[in-house]
Amino acid sequence: MRKILSVVIVCATLFSCSNQDRFTEAPVLFDTAYHPAVFTDTERLQKIKQYLPVLDSLYRKHAEENHFPGIVFGIVVDGKLIYKNGYGYTDLAKKIPVSSSSMFRIASMSKSFTAMAILKLRDEGKLGLDDPAYRYIPELRALQYPTADAPPISIRHLLSHGAGFPEDNPWGDRQLADNDKDLMEFIGKQISFSNPPGIAYEYSNLGFALLGKIITNVSGQPYQQYIRENIWKPLGMVNAEWEYANVPPDKLAHGYRWLNNQWNEEQLLHDIPDGSWGAMGSMITSIDEFAKYMAFHLSAWPPSNAAETGPVNRSSVREMHHPWRFNGLSTTYQFPDGRVCPIATAYNYGLGWMRDCEDRTYISHSGGLPGFGSQWRIMPDYGIGVVAFANRTYAPFGAVNLRVLDTLIKLAGLEPRQLPPSAILEKRKNELVKLLPGWEKAEQSGIFAENFFPDYPIDTLEKQARDLFAKAGKIIAVKELKPENQLRGSFMIQGENTDIEIYFTLSPETPARIQEYHIRERGHQ
Repeated sequence: MRKILSVVIVCATLFSCSNQDRFTEAPVLFDTAYHPAVFTDTERLQKIKQYLPVLDSLYRKHAEENHFPGIVFGIVVDGKLIYKNGYGYTDLAKKIPVSSSSMFRIASMSKSFTAMAILKLRDEGKLGLDDPAYRYIPELRALQYPTADAPPISIRHLLSHGAGFPEDNPWGDRQLADNDKDLMEFIGKQISFSNPPGIAYEYSNLGFALLGKIITNVSGQPYQQYIRENIWKPLGMVNAEWEYANVPPDKLAHGYRWLNNQWNEEQLLHDIPDGSWGAMGSMITSIDEFAKYMAFHLSAWPPSNAAETGPVNRSSVREMHHPWRFNGLSTTYQFPDGRVCPIATAYNYGLGWMRDCEDRTYISHSGGLPGFGSQWRIMPDYGIGVVAFANRTYAPFGAVNLRVLDTLIKLAGLEPRQLPPSAILEKRKNELVKLLPGWEKAEQSGIFAENFFPDYPIDTLEKQARDLFAKAGKIIAVKELKPENQLRGSFMIQGENTDIEIYFTLSPETPARIQEYHIRERGHQ
């Protein structure tokens, strides 16, 4: 990691510097390098592997209870597929067993690949996310919006399901065989809107079909080819396909519907080379290959100075994970183990976002087509993820994938990455401790921002600190700093009778100075 060192002399007066300045910080070398969060448990992977049989049993039970002809799943940790397994068959008639190399249609899990392709084109300067979509699909200029004040549909609207189109499952599933001429004729007959653009979330396969058309028009090649060459191949997904006829028969998963207590084979849906609808859900891949895509997504966290090695910048992947369009708040949400834990949900770019009451963030997307169901779910802060495919119509995986991750965290005692304190935050903590409780010569110390003493009168600061230290009694220890980020944190001062918590934040100056401070009794922790 590259460290940036600078020598800084800062004057406290607002307008000028002189030999009579109230305080001046001596020249000091400051480490301003970003320190990413890290895992502190050195036995983390061993703990995870210990409970893999438990996770396997959860998937197997789920498959049996839901009448899956075949199921295959994988568990990714720190960029590696550490476990994979499957049960049942890809072809019931020929009794071909499922394996991690079996090729399943993953339906709407395809959407994030389309979103990634759009961001790649954006990063190359070939389009803007807030550009009107009609700039790249001229036929959209003639759209009749539901209100006179509606904004033109933007690419960002399409990415985040905010274009105002109605939810179109399962109608959208049956459009894979439509070509671009059909799509343009459909637009020409006008689109029925459920809302004006930009005001609400509503899941739209049509929106992602339009994104596929934009990729084709902007790149000058079919979206299938663009994604294959610019995303799949760089990630090593050499067997991924759009059209099922191109998959070796012994690898292709056949789709089934459970009806009248028996499996009925579904007709496989084609993806055509001159159509855009496949961008919303026609991709075919294996657990072995999809795990490489998951690993790339996990590699985007935490932000770091590592070299870029993926098909798009890691910052663009993190942008895909951002909750761009809020779509739900459940205060009574029940986890699979029965406990109530409120959640908030949103849609990102081709991906879903969820944060639970324990401040855990999940990135995921499901897929469903006649004959198939799938989902992947990752937890970037924990470096873990799961993916599962089944060849049953709309096979549900959201609950079981959540249960697998939740179970793994509980059984293995996993903790998210911990942020180490930055050098300047640690330095300011140590300097602050030396001033307590008397605050002697604090105004001349040079460690406080210009707002500090006008906002925190020195006599009040001194009285608060002396009263709390007297109540605490003998000071036993100053505990480690717990950072919230590079410039904000808190620490405990352990006393014989009670503990004291100190919270402070630093200013955006270089070097950063203390701009905010709070002290309070916390009792023995």
